[in-house]
Amino acid sequence: MSQRFYSTRSPDQFVDVKEAVLRSLPADNGLYMPESIEPLSADFWDNWRSLSLPEIGFEVAKGIFGDSVPAEQLEKIVHESANFPAPLVTVREREHVLELFHGPTLAFKDFGARFMARLMGWLTREDEGLLTVLVATSGDTGGAVASAFHHVPGTRVVILYPQGKVSGLQEKQLTTLGGNITALEIDGTFDDCQRLVKSAFLQREMAETLNLTSANSINISRLVPQSFYYFEAAKNLPEGVKPTFVIPSGNFGNLTAGLLAEKLGLEVERFVAATNRNDVVPEYLREGEYRPRPSVATISNAMDVGAPSNFARMESIFGHEWESMKERVAGFAYDDQMTRDTIRRIREETGYTLEPHGAVGWLAAEAWRKSNPEAHTVVLETAHPAKFLDVMEEELGEGSVEIPERLGCLAHLEKVAYSMGPDEEGFAEWLRSLDE
Repeated sequence: MSQRFYSTRSPDQFVDVKEAVLRSLPADNGLYMPESIEPLSADFWDNWRSLSLPEIGFEVAKGIFGDSVPAEQLEKIVHESANFPAPLVTVREREHVLELFHGPTLAFKDFGARFMARLMGWLTREDEGLLTVLVATSGDTGGAVASAFHHVPGTRVVILYPQGKVSGLQEKQLTTLGGNITALEIDGTFDDCQRLVKSAFLQREMAETLNLTSANSINISRLVPQSFYYFEAAKNLPEGVKPTFVIPSGNFGNLTAGLLAEKLGLEVERFVAATNRNDVVPEYLREGEYRPRPSVATISNAMDVGAPSNFARMESIFGHEWESMKERVAGFAYDDQMTRDTIRRIREETGYTLEPHGAVGWLAAEAWRKSNPEAHTVVLETAHPAKFLDVMEEELGEGSVEIPERLGCLAHLEKVAYSMGPDEEGFAEWLRSLDE
């Protein structure tokens, strides 16, 4: 059966997979969600612990897309995109880390970006003209998308990132590829970048003329492959153990992907959202009021989001009921000093190296275990420590983190980026000029 997708703002109106993936954002400024998600079959659960990550990914993707993408093609897309490991590391008893940084750009975003690029390529295989991919990034999304789409025929990619608010090596990943990849350095915050991207989609005539699509987690095809590794982590725990997933969170796409995994039948004890000072969702979980606000800069920059897009999807999953969300999702927030202290402490106590986002997750896991001492916590470690070299060396000393060759080779490349203010009309004019 083919899957249909509805807008979180218009749950009685549906589109097909091509419209949902390529248009990214509904005209009503909601977000697309699958019409129905049924638990995976008994046959899957009889054998899932023996399956590889790509084999699990195919079953998960098929469970969400149904027959909307032919099974043979979907299997090819999954096996080509999820072709690197996501190892579960036990740091101490019941304290685990899921390493999601073994892909080409050393960040979890590689799962979503590589899957999306291949799915979009299949969906547009008979189309004429360029597909224009817009993406706002607070750190790792841009690099993953740039890598996934670089030299892909029929595409051009525009990456918006906040000036001075991404790490040096993250910026090099965005700004040194050239070719069909263009970087825009925005004088503002990630929220400004995200707002500019959304504003472009809401100008429907321009969006259709430029054939705009988004590679942010507003795009449903980004979330599907991020569900894969929740199954991968759970299968590597002792049989009968239900994991508590602790998720460093900014735009909340990763946590939403975990909720999709649970709807597909994965048994999860609890989800824990770990944020930095941008604590809009932990505050909501405590008080029942959602108060988005301008983001503040932290050393865990990929989480510097004050108005997380995917909160709308979380609300949809829980039927807009605060109590229901609070029963499944806990929230904790930490400042930079606590993050720095944890990087040093865990290295000294265990020898394991946490980068800033993982350190925030570790703190939340520790807080959760105080009242749930038997919990098996799985912290999602979302990026390689070398991507935050300044912070890591400040806390652990120079040379404390090995820089992988695929990052180190960027250091001496020239940055190429266009500077732009956070004005929506100015951005729209620049976009229109692409076809002039």
